[in-house]
Amino acid sequence: MWLAPFFLLATSFVQPSIQQDGNTSTTYPGTTYPDAVSPNPAASADATFSPPHYPSPWGSGAGDWASAYNKATDFVSQLTLMEKINLTTGVGWQSERCVGQTGAIPRLGFRSLCLQDSPVGVRYADFSSVFPAGVNVAATFDRGIAYARGQAMGAEHQMKGSDVQLGPVAGPLGRSPEAGRNWEGFSPDPALTGVLFAQTIQGIQSSGVIACAKHLIGNEQEHFRQSPESAGFGFDISDSISANIDDATLHELYLWPFADAVRAGVGSVMCSYQQVNNSYACQNSYILNYLLKGELGFQGFIVSDWAAQHSGVSSAIAGLDMSMPGDTVFNSDHSYWGANLTVAILNGTVPQWRLDDMVTRIMAAWYYVGRDTTSIPINFDSWTTDTYGNEFFYAKMGYGLINEHVDVRQEHGNLIREIGSASTVLLKNTGNTLPLTGEEKFTAVFGDDAGDNPLGPNGCPDRGCDNGTLAMAWGSGTANFPYLVTPETAIQNEVVGNNGVFQSITNNFAAGQIQALAGQASVAIVFANADSGEGYLDIDGNIGDRNNLTLWDNGDDLVTSVSALCNNTILVIHSTGPVLIGNYSTNPNITAILWAGIPGEQSGNSIADVLYGRVNPAAKLPFTMAKAREDYGTDILYIPNEGTGAPQTNFTEGVFIDYRSLDRTNTTPVYEFGFGLSYTKFSYSNLQVKNMRSISVYTPSTGLTTAAPTLGSISNDSADYLFPSNMTRIPYYIYPYLNYTDLATAANTTGYGDNSFVNAGSQDGSPQPLIAAGGAPGGNPGLYDVLYEVTATIANTGSLGGAEVPQLYVSLGGPYDPKVVLRGFEKLSIQPNMSTTFTADITRRDISNWDTVSQDWFISNYTKTVYVGSSSRTLLLSATLS
Repeated sequence: MWLAPFFLLATSFVQPSIQQDGNTSTTYPGTTYPDAVSPNPAASADATFSPPHYPSPWGSGAGDWASAYNKATDFVSQLTLMEKINLTTGVGWQSERCVGQTGAIPRLGFRSLCLQDSPVGVRYADFSSVFPAGVNVAATFDRGIAYARGQAMGAEHQMKGSDVQLGPVAGPLGRSPEAGRNWEGFSPDPALTGVLFAQTIQGIQSSGVIACAKHLIGNEQEHFRQSPESAGFGFDISDSISANIDDATLHELYLWPFADAVRAGVGSVMCSYQQVNNSYACQNSYILNYLLKGELGFQGFIVSDWAAQHSGVSSAIAGLDMSMPGDTVFNSDHSYWGANLTVAILNGTVPQWRLDDMVTRIMAAWYYVGRDTTSIPINFDSWTTDTYGNEFFYAKMGYGLINEHVDVRQEHGNLIREIGSASTVLLKNTGNTLPLTGEEKFTAVFGDDAGDNPLGPNGCPDRGCDNGTLAMAWGSGTANFPYLVTPETAIQNEVVGNNGVFQSITNNFAAGQIQALAGQASVAIVFANADSGEGYLDIDGNIGDRNNLTLWDNGDDLVTSVSALCNNTILVIHSTGPVLIGNYSTNPNITAILWAGIPGEQSGNSIADVLYGRVNPAAKLPFTMAKAREDYGTDILYIPNEGTGAPQTNFTEGVFIDYRSLDRTNTTPVYEFGFGLSYTKFSYSNLQVKNMRSISVYTPSTGLTTAAPTLGSISNDSADYLFPSNMTRIPYYIYPYLNYTDLATAANTTGYGDNSFVNAGSQDGSPQPLIAAGGAPGGNPGLYDVLYEVTATIANTGSLGGAEVPQLYVSLGGPYDPKVVLRGFEKLSIQPNMSTTFTADITRRDISNWDTVSQDWFISNYTKTVYVGSSSRTLLLSATLS
């Protein structure tokens, strides 16, 4: 709790942020599109305004949450006001051992909740694994791999004592290929992301840890995501960037995977830093109350991104359930909630039912994943690897055992190696150059990306450099390597084991030595990369987002130089997303190209497994490799466009991102979305479409919710909430206790409890109308009715066993719809001269559009066509849906 007078923060808490919730935003002129490439005009209504929506929906235990809600209700009914607020408010940055921790409830033996990064492992911990990035999982197109990776990551978090794993990621979705954190997520295709997002969540939660789906929503670039952070890079802006997204695009693209996450039972959702339609995401009542909790029926809790909270009352009534890390600015000693939330409850500004709903949602998620049986004490410390140290790191107080160095890796290295090879996309293989035999006369490896970081694999904080092989990008989505197997080491072991000749150069600028070695090699394997990450780090002038789509560290000159002297050059790319490789795809001396993504700790072994044929590649590109940056039709906003105000990014392209954009403009890519070769061949035949005629018609949800429950009673005597006289305060620690008893005086304003500035309807706990498109977790249950079953025969016509990923695409047929959209896929293992059946369901949601007038889904009268093929441009089979 801060020691400064209470009134210093009270005014910032109670004042409404009407503009930030869209009530008084100024609208801007709409954008005019050429008719040939126009998004749906009905979808391009004003996207600079976010309509308010109140009250915040209360959880109901819908879906399979009933048991968890019953337990949570019993627990919350026992709590005092102080204990409830303890569960909603973090105790401050570096005040406890995890990156985020709530207050505890010692009276009931309930320890504080530990929230820990990251989407690739347990951030800041030792003796834990580094898994391949989400983009690699997307390249596998494999549901089983997504689940297994989630389960293994969840197990490591559970064994370290973490309650909430802050992942997986579907925001950014991948609007712009240069965006810094695309690699943490899966793919710019919402259907592919949605399936793997859901599988990852279910895997994590099967290990007894709450998954946190992030970042909701529109967090599609790092530049200007936080105005204070931007000031550190020399940008003078008053507010964070606004992602301006029209209603149809929001539903059909960016919200799509979050619907899958909610339907999968995700326990937590993290709201993002930036604004959405000029309202901060963590107090945007339309996004949180209407879309997530209302339309999608989310039953878990919403947690702020770290310091993404901008107000107290406004965020509480707009649907935020947990403030992280609890302080307004890291180590500021101030909080929007904590004691301020105590005051707001006592004076009625925030109704008790809203607080009860916050805590019930948190505890329901805890019970839903089984934390009551899987929770163990926290046994690591985020801020030091020392065994003994300060229990309260920033305050430098308390001393004892803080790191038990528990090894949680189990046999996960085998899975990591498997995912790394399964996610390696074979893009080019002239004359069956690959697989190599291991008996090549002279193997030479080139590139900084093949070797070690001279500072060690963890030598750059949060992996904030591009030294050595790129096995993990940078930012909060990282973890500490227990080891890193480099490609140089793995390939050397392969060659030496076969008594071959091996030499390597890992200095990209050693031009003379590179040329000399390339001229001797019978096979030259060149490793090059392109890195990116989170926006609080600037790496070589790249502020999170990449400045371009070229290879880093002189990589293009390296590839050109080696391939000019060796006519059997193999290019391996580690990158966070697309890179420009058009020249290499047509270069006859470059006989093979592989994209290996961000593969984690087993990087070298994974690529060696593919190069030497132990694994037959089956991965597919989860994005498009275009010829030019401009072909994508979207880009990062690198310079503020509103002077010193909030930068504005208008998503005027609508749903046309990645392959949808190139299809719209008839632009030929280098390698299309879904493309990937194998060491064998496959054929497609016998497409069949079965109409599931017994399915009922779609029925919008109607009726009312129950009234908001109030759990337990609280004293209205402010004297009951003063700091206990015998309590030792930890500096910078956020407490729920008050400094003063007179709330009006403490607030330094008259009318502190006056409801005149509270958004209309925000205190209304009476039964509320159900949303037509809602009705269950994930949305209206009718959206998931299977309307068609599609089958096709896939045969292995080659000489090697392998796996193929047939993909189902649908044309919705309308003039403003994409040419095709992915709607199904399945990874199939097939032996030579054998065949199997590909099966995919088409649901009502799969062939629907969003109607901005009725605020519901509908199936248009345009002809629907289904395609099955090996990529978004190789659509081998087709049929019309009757």
